Amino acid sequence: MDGSLERGGLAACPACVALPNVGDVTGGAAEKELLISLPEIHCAACISGVERVLAAQPGVASARVNLTLKRATVEAEEAVQSGALVAALGAAGFKAHELDAGLLTSTEADKAGRDLLMRLAVAGFAMMNVMLLSVAVWSGADGATRDLFHWISAAIAFPAVGFAARPFFASASVALKAGRLNMDVPITLAILLALGTSLYETIHSGAHAYFDAALSLTFFLLAGRYLDFRTRAVARSAAEELAALEVPRAVRLLDGAEETVAVGELAVGDVVLVRPGGRMPVDGVIVEGASELDRALLTGETRPVVAIVGQQVSAGEVNLTGPLTVQVTAAGKDSSLHRMADLVAVAESAKNKYTSLADRAAGLYAPGVHILSALAGIGWYLGTMDARVALNIAAAVLIITCPCALGLAVPAVVTAASGKLFRKGLLIKDGTALERLAEVTHVIFDKTGTLTMGTPEPMNLCDIQERDKRLALSLAMGSAHPLAMALTGALRGDGVLPLPVEGLREVPGYGTEARCKGRVVRLGRAEWVDAEAGDETATWLSVAGEAPVAFTFADALRPGAAEAVAALKAAGCEVELLSGDAPGAVTRFAAALGIDSYQAGVLPAEKAARVEALQAGGAKVLMVGDGLNDTAALAAAHASVSPATALDAARVASDIVLLGESVAPVAEAVTTARKAVKRIRENFQIATAYNVIAVPLAVAGMATPLVAALAMSASSITVSLNALRLR
Repeated sequence: MDGSLERGGLAACPACVALPNVGDVTGGAAEKELLISLPEIHCAACISGVERVLAAQPGVASARVNLTLKRATVEAEEAVQSGALVAALGAAGFKAHELDAGLLTSTEADKAGRDLLMRLAVAGFAMMNVMLLSVAVWSGADGATRDLFHWISAAIAFPAVGFAARPFFASASVALKAGRLNMDVPITLAILLALGTSLYETIHSGAHAYFDAALSLTFFLLAGRYLDFRTRAVARSAAEELAALEVPRAVRLLDGAEETVAVGELAVGDVVLVRPGGRMPVDGVIVEGASELDRALLTGETRPVVAIVGQQVSAGEVNLTGPLTVQVTAAGKDSSLHRMADLVAVAESAKNKYTSLADRAAGLYAPGVHILSALAGIGWYLGTMDARVALNIAAAVLIITCPCALGLAVPAVVTAASGKLFRKGLLIKDGTALERLAEVTHVIFDKTGTLTMGTPEPMNLCDIQERDKRLALSLAMGSAHPLAMALTGALRGDGVLPLPVEGLREVPGYGTEARCKGRVVRLGRAEWVDAEAGDETATWLSVAGEAPVAFTFADALRPGAAEAVAALKAAGCEVELLSGDAPGAVTRFAAALGIDSYQAGVLPAEKAARVEALQAGGAKVLMVGDGLNDTAALAAAHASVSPATALDAARVASDIVLLGESVAPVAEAVTTARKAVKRIRENFQIATAYNVIAVPLAVAGMATPLVAALAMSASSITVSLNALRLR
């Protein structure tokens, strides 16, 4: 049969319907702890369904599903076969495949988020308590009473700041050890100076202490840090995810006997068995068997290719219909899938060199703050010869110029923009994604699964006779081929009933065959039924003595695809289509969407090379794709978007995830990002204007550290309110 799915359907739950698994069923060794990837689960019913299926399997002690990571952790009372668990999930309608736990590193992102939130809460609680104590001092408390309140404030502030401000202290320490300045250096100095001057005043029974200033500084800066954290997804390395998707085990044939071994143990020349439905664990050459291969995830081809003796195969391809014996030519780190992971790793490191607007501003701002504060302190000491006055003014200057507004300028806007885009169906994963998205000049789309739904739909059923529909259903029900499954679903949905057939069997690489009322009937490839294949994806029905009948399929456009292309063009972006699919299909889709620049038959490395070539010429590329074949290009692009239905590796490599079916929000993301960067620049202007007014007052000795802290807080609130205009 011609055609294929780029991936299985949605997971089986009240909100989604699945196609059976096409994951790794190459066997799987017996293990007591397994990780299983579930790329298409997305709701509570999915979680309970998966856990129920796994718990029902013999030997399974417990199964826990992590919806965020789309992963199940299985613990067994005794060794269980990973292939059996994957097969059970597939039978229940959940697409699954085993992950190699050794190639995945555990993420600390959740812990980091909780840690920041806890420090923020401590700073806020301590700040409110010290401010309550300060009310008494401001109201006129004097002498021993004032000193008591100051000492109680010190007892609260020192441990609270020591705990809550630790992220700033640690960052400043690392920067100073490296011989450079960052934004956390003036922050740390301002906090320590506020505490130091307050303690000095308290020891000498001074009228003013500024413990609340130190705590409010810490609180507002932690708020900015947490906002920044919340805009970033818990991003794992796409290179690690790709490597983990490699089949961790293979069935090696040795003197006619089967043994399950780790892929890392395979050597060139070994012979492995790949059963129907399994992914290729290695690059190799077919030495026995016939089948069809689904290469959609690797190349974007929608039609499966015939697999016969002597043909080259690559790791990651899905064997569809018949068992294949493959002689290894490359395994592990030498396989094509691993080379793709290396491409992603290189591209990711290049993208990580992007410097955010806030970091660039801090690079100019931090040295100036220190110099100004030091000059103010020295000048006042030389003028008054009073170290106490000089220290207070130096602290006031450092606090009033503390980059709190700068620290909030970016995360406040990004959080507001992220919330707006989330309501439109877009999830922002990376903190600098909006800034990069605003610079985009060129947009590259993948076709299958990105501009299309990635699933074949029968197009001409209304032109087919009822008897032929019933025969086709009888034959299609006997195959797990993607086209057969799509045809089965469509015919059953139309209420078609199968005809009784005898001797139903699947011929690997060709289709299904049976006898009906003594006549041979076949459903499969054009050449198998003596039909002439055209450009369209089709499967053919033949009845002995009659002309073959074609059932044609097309991949439906995603909702909003035409609108997205038109809106991006209106925004001044060049739009291009790159696909691994056949030229005919790509040309039709490009014409339907009004895309003038397109290429067909593009390999994964060629997509990444095209992105890099455009960017070398000065373009800023937005890549929109969903398959393994898009992952390197997604990582290499200046900004990237993947649908939620994309493979895990593609989602991890992208900056933004498209949550709904419509692709229209991609264009809105570009326009919103441009507005967001405009707001960020306005926030920098607000922070600059604030400093122009406030700094001379502090240098002139007209602002105490407490007044400086209040002024700093006012600037932070102003910046946050300006960011909310985006909503």
